[in-house]
Amino acid sequence: MNKQDLISIVAEVGDLPKAKAGDVVDAVFDAIAQSLTKQTDVRLVGFGTFSISKRKAGTGRNPRTGEEIKIPASTTVRFKAGKGLKDALN
Repeated sequence: MNKQDLISIVAEVGDLPKAKAGDVVDAVFDAIAQSLTKQTDVRLVGFGTFSISKRKAGTGRNPRTGEEIKIPASTTVRFKAGKGLKDALN
């Protein structure tokens, strides 16, 4: 499923025009991104939790040359599925 598929489903279920459904989906994604930018977890009960995780700097190797390279520290997003989502899959 891609974003357009999601917008189509929201439009159908919510009985909305696709343009309005697109605005709704964008608003949800923006709200999640803004919350994560502020270092705040996003918990959607029954679905899952989006959280921020810090990765330490390290060293790696270029697979072509074998040369050692430095990998800088970074921040990444993690998602942990909630019980409702896990149960739906099993």
